[in-house]
Parts: sequence; structure tokens; C-alpha cells
Amino acid sequence: MAIDPVELTKKLVDIESTTYHEGLAGAFLYEYLGAQRYEVKRTEVEQPDVANTPGAGSGERFNVYAAMHGVTPDVVLSTHMDTVPPFFGCTEDDEFLYGRGTCDAKGIIAAQVAAADRLRDGGIKVGLLFVVGEERDSAGAAVANLSPKGSRFLINGEPTDNRLALASKGALRVELRAKGRMAHSAYPELGESAIDKLIEALHDVLAMPLPVEPEIGPSTLNIGLIDGGRAPNVIADKAEAHILVRLVGPSDEVRRSIVAAVGDRADVEFSLDLPFVRMRRVGSLPTMIAKFTTDIPKLTAWGEPFLLGPGSIHVAHTPQEKISKRELLEAVDHYVELATSLVQNG
Repeated sequence: MAIDPVELTKKLVDIESTTYHEGLAGAFLYEYLGAQRYEVKRTEVEQPDVANTPGAGSGERFNVYAAMHGVTPDVVLSTHMDTVPPFFGCTEDDEFLYGRGTCDAKGIIAAQVAAADRLRDGGIKVGLLFVVGEERDSAGAAVANLSPKGSRFLINGEPTDNRLALASKGALRVELRAKGRMAHSAYPELGESAIDKLIEALHDVLAMPLPVEPEIGPSTLNIGLIDGGRAPNVIADKAEAHILVRLVGPSDEVRRSIVAAVGDRADVEFSLDLPFVRMRRVGSLPTMIAKFTTDIPKLTAWGEPFLLGPGSIHVAHTPQEKISKRELLEAVDHYVELATSLVQNG
């Protein structure tokens, strides 16, 4: 019986799997794919340090890989199990599925599982790789890259409106930590405010010019998290900010600019650096440029990369996240067509 990607999406979306809490989704996929006659393997991925990682968990988390027994795949379909917070379950109407992960990326998981079912029936040697941690640091992809399965091609899934991506931006995650000296706020001259230092440093970081790539567009910078201080009546002895830069080229220039802008007002740590990636056009699929980052830079050992998936990135990470049922079904056809073309024509 053919796999229904709409029904599978609904089941996946109803499983909470925000980053660092992917265990239940992984367990579901492990059992589900095993029931589809695949040989399924799980690979543990360590939890990060709770003290330095907002939202970190303590439960098990693992990647899931599936292929037919004894098969070395020519092509692997891959995406991620984790979602951004907050979790909310699946609802639907005649046209759309709504809920966290519908387009980023549980609908994509369902489409890839359905496509793999058709591909193997058509004689294509196919594998499935579903990883954890993409929304934060690509930790699952980094672990998967240590144990590739010999595939020639990797089709990664992210919301591209069923268009083939010709490039995707890189990502540079920056953490600033300022130190100060506590004092009674009535006597600020006796203390040293870490928050004041951090605010001044962030002001200068925001004023930096960023690189521009004519065919792609500009690099962009977002200050996503700020934390610090003890109480309104205490001079802050600590403060930190987490920044994400979307790269359109090598990170060296941006790194140097940030260090220079911050100066001695805060310690600077670069906790993630994923490069800008270009990919080639194949077949007649419409194309796009992905302004976001994917796991592709961390999956270099899995074959030549391609990026394709249903859903709009514009509703991913929002309370309005949704996916069109029609687009979900079309994605299955696109994955089958692209994978078959790659394997048969190279």
C-alpha cells in the first residue's frame, strides 16, 4: 500500500521535537521505517552543555538512517527532525496542514519517505537520513558525516516552494559575553555595568557594513538573544548576546569586522561557521536562491548536494506555519524525478 505523505505529516507534527528534544520523533521514525522493510540504524548525538546552551535538553537524541538490507545507496534523501519552538500540534482544512514542522521539515520527511518507497520499487538504490539539531548547530549532520554510506548524490530537504536551489547562504553564529562589577544601582560609580558594555558593542556591530554578492544579495545580521543582569537595582556584572550572520561568502572578513567592532568590551566566540554553498541546475525544475542555511555544508561526505522541498520558508518559524497538501504530493513526484535523473544520467 502506497505511503500517504499527508497522513504521515500529521503524525509527525503531533510529536514534539524542538531542538535538543528530538528523541520521540526519532523513535517514531525508527519504528515506522522498520515496518516499511528498511534496515534502520540510529546514531546517538550528544546533548550540548546545558549551562551555555539556551533550551538544551537531557534526553536521548539520535539520527535515523534507513536503506534496504545490504544496499549501498546511489542517492540519499535527507532532512531534519528538529523544529524551532514553540511546539503546536497539527490542524487542517481542505487545502493546508497547519502546525509546527509542517513545512520545516516534517512534511518534507513524509514526502521523502513516500518518494523513497516509489524509488526502490523502481529499482533505484535509495537511502533516507533524518538528523537532529539542524535548527541550532547541525550537530546531527556533523555526526552523520563521520559515517557516510557511499552515496553519489544527496538531496537535502528544506522549504523551497518545490524549487531547486542554486545556492544557499552560510551561517556564522557569534556569542558576545561582557563582564562587569556588581554594585548598588544608587551608586553606579562603584560598579561597572556589563549591560552597558554589551549594548555599546552591539550598537557598533549593527553599524558594520556587510559583504554583498551581486547574484545572491547581501549578508544579513540578526541579534536573536540577549540576557544579563541580576535585578533593576543592581549594576550588572554579566551580559551576553547571541548573533547570527547569514553569509554570502567566506566568513573571514565578517569575523574580523566583529572582533574590531566589539573591541575589549566583550569576549567574542564564534560557535558555528557554515559556508555559503553553490549547487548546479538539473532538469526543468524552477530554481531559487536560498537565503537560509542548511545541513548541506556538514554532509560533504554524502555525495553531490541538491536542495529541494515543499513549503514556504516565509511561514517557517512562525505561528502561521503551514503546508499545502497539493504541494506536498507534488514534492513526492519531484523527489522521484530528480533522484531518478541523477542516478540514470549522473
